Amino acid sequence: MSLASEAPRALRRLADEVLEVPDLVALTQLLTRELPRTLGVDSVTLLLWDRKLDSFETLSRDETRKASLESAPRVAAPEARYLLADGVLIETPSGDGEGVLLPLQARSGLVGMLVISPRQGSPHPPYSTDELEPLSALARRAALGLENHLYQRELIASERLTALGTMAGMLVHDFRGPMTVIRGYAETLTDPGLKREELVERATLITEMVDRLERMTTETLDFARGAGKLARRNMGLNRLLQTLCADLAAELPGLSVLREIEVPHDTLAALDVDKLRRAIGNIAANAKDAMGGSGRFHLAARLAELPGASGPRPALELLLRDEGPGVPPEIRERLFEPFVTRGKKGGTGLGLAVARRFVEDHGGTVELLPDGPGARFRLLLPLQPEPAPDQAKAGV
Repeated sequence: MSLASEAPRALRRLADEVLEVPDLVALTQLLTRELPRTLGVDSVTLLLWDRKLDSFETLSRDETRKASLESAPRVAAPEARYLLADGVLIETPSGDGEGVLLPLQARSGLVGMLVISPRQGSPHPPYSTDELEPLSALARRAALGLENHLYQRELIASERLTALGTMAGMLVHDFRGPMTVIRGYAETLTDPGLKREELVERATLITEMVDRLERMTTETLDFARGAGKLARRNMGLNRLLQTLCADLAAELPGLSVLREIEVPHDTLAALDVDKLRRAIGNIAANAKDAMGGSGRFHLAARLAELPGASGPRPALELLLRDEGPGVPPEIRERLFEPFVTRGKKGGTGLGLAVARRFVEDHGGTVELLPDGPGARFRLLLPLQPEPAPDQAKAGV
């Protein structure tokens, strides 16, 4: 039996298979590998129409990797001798070569094109009437698959822009404190009466702030990707809290930090200092904004217990409060969600979302307490990480 007599049946089979392909990669492979064999031609090229750029994209048919639309080469509208549309083969006087163009029309319009190379030694027209209808049916179904992909790609692009906006917003929000310190000290480095010891001290602080900005960038990327990695360090808890309070006063001018640290000096903790600093700093920055740029911020610390899988664990309890107007009732339930803000001018609504993520990365909790007066937050942080199940059983 000849290839021409088998082609209509094989085309109908391929049209059925198009409905079952799971993704664009499988559709591309089916059309560019199986269709040439069925038609007895050297190649079939699948082009995707880009409405925004008014051009075609050539899709990869490499089965070892997914079709990459971002790097796909863009080509001009192809030319061929024939055009197949709605089961009718039309000869185009201006077309070059002997190939066939098969437009892929979906509900939203043109979504792509199949470029079929010539049949060697075939008569004119190169396809019989028995082949035209199943070939057109295959094109209609392929067009639906491409249309679904275009919708998915636009959705993914929108999600990527949202994620990019989230990361940019977090960086803007959290860079303000260190940048204030850097600018403040940089402006004094040229003072003629500045002693060398003071110059070295301020230059060192500027370097530390730049390093912190770099770490914050990495942490923001981790937050956007859903990562929860911690760089825990064992250290004296009392001294750490005293340092954090001093840093808040330096990074947030206008904020008076009142501390009540009831933690024994010999208490050790394994914490990620940078993430803890940012969690507390974000709450303090919100407090400053809520109080109009200046006011008193209270930080109380004491030891407590946090429930765990293997029993209660020693924990640090932090009570943070300001003397502002408090949290509006309409946003209390959503306060820790991204982009929820109290209506601050220039606020991004990301500070508390970041704070919660970093506290939860430690295995801790953060909650908003009833106003009394001002906004009040309670943080519980385990002093040591939760032991692995096998270690807990062994009593390690």
